[in-house]
Amino acid sequence: MAVKRIGILTSGGDCAGLNAVIRGVYAHAKGHFGWDVVGIHNGTAGLLARPVEATELDDRVLGSDMLRQGGTILGTTNKGDPFDFPMDDGRRIDRSAEVIDGYRDLKLDALIGIGGDGSMAILRRLAQQGGINLVTVPKTIDNDLGATEVSIGFETAVQTATEALDHLQPTAASHSRVMVLEVMGRDAGHIALSAGIAGGADIILIPEIPYRFAAIEQKLAALRKRGRNFALIIVAEAVRTEDGQSITAVHSGGGKGVKTYGGIGHYIGEEIAQRSGAETRVTVLGHVQRGGTPEPKDRLLGSAFGVHAVDLIAAGKFDRMVAWREREVVDVPIESAIEGYQAVDPKGTLVKTARGVGISFGD
Repeated sequence: MAVKRIGILTSGGDCAGLNAVIRGVYAHAKGHFGWDVVGIHNGTAGLLARPVEATELDDRVLGSDMLRQGGTILGTTNKGDPFDFPMDDGRRIDRSAEVIDGYRDLKLDALIGIGGDGSMAILRRLAQQGGINLVTVPKTIDNDLGATEVSIGFETAVQTATEALDHLQPTAASHSRVMVLEVMGRDAGHIALSAGIAGGADIILIPEIPYRFAAIEQKLAALRKRGRNFALIIVAEAVRTEDGQSITAVHSGGGKGVKTYGGIGHYIGEEIAQRSGAETRVTVLGHVQRGGTPEPKDRLLGSAFGVHAVDLIAAGKFDRMVAWREREVVDVPIESAIEGYQAVDPKGTLVKTARGVGISFGD
C-alpha cells in the first residue's frame, strides 16, 4: 500500500518516554519516507471530538527537548471506553463508530497507538471494526506486559522509587524509624522489587508473595539484634491486607468517583507500630513516579520503538506491537501481547537476588 499520512496517539496513564516515541516516529516517517504525521490529542477522546482534535506535526518535534520532557505533548486519557462510554445522564453507550469516523476524517493510512494492555485492547477492537491499519507501542510503568522485556516508563519509575529510598535512609537512621514507602504497581510488584533491591530495602512487599506480620516483626528484630536502629520497607500499592482485603481510594473526576489502589502503606505502617512499638513513617510516592525527566533507557527505548513502528507500517505489517527482547526491537501480534500478562515470578532471578542479599518478603 502507498502510505502518505499516519496518525499517532497516546492512551492510558502518562509516563516518561512517550515524547521520545513521538519524536522517533516523526523523524523516521517524515525524514526517511516523506509521510505526514498527525498527532491526535487525548487518545480516543480526540477522535470523538468534533471537529477532531489533532495537529499535523512539524520539525519542532525533532527538538532534543522532546527527549528530556516527561508526559506527552499530545495529551492522554485513561477513561471513556468508546465501546462503553459514560454519558452525563448516567447511560453508557457504544460510540466506537464515532471514533472510527474521526479517524477517517483525518484521511489517515495507518495509526500508531502508544498504550498499555487496556488501551491496546480497545484500539485493536476499533481497528478490526473500522479497518484501521494499527501498530502499537507498549508503555506501562508496571512493566507487566509479558511480550516485551521492558515497557516505556518502567526504568524512570524505578529510578524515582530508588531515589526515594536513598532520601529516606538518612532520616530513618537519624531518628531510629521504620520507613515505609508505597509505590505504584496496579497488579504487579516489578517497581517495588527492582527499586527495593537497588535502594537497599530491608523488606519488600509485593502482591505476588503473601506476607505475615509475624515474619516482618522477625526481620525487624533481627536488624535490631545486629545493631541497626532503622529499617526500610517498600510496598506495592496492590498488596492486600494480611487477611486478603484490597485497600482502595476513591478520586473525583468529572463528577464521578474513580476507585484506585492506595493506602496499603499506611496500613502496613500502623500495624508495625502497634505490633512492635517501632516509630514508623509512611511515604506514598504516587504520581511522582510517572512524571519527571525520562531516564536514558526510556529515551532509548522510546526512540527505538518509534522507528520500528514506522518500519512496520512501511512493510505493511499491521495488528502488531513492537517489543524489546534480547537487546533488540522485535514485533509480536497485539492479541498475544495483551494476553501475555507478566507478574513477578516468585522463583525468578530478582526474587532470588533479593533473598540472597538478605531482603525479606514477609513470608
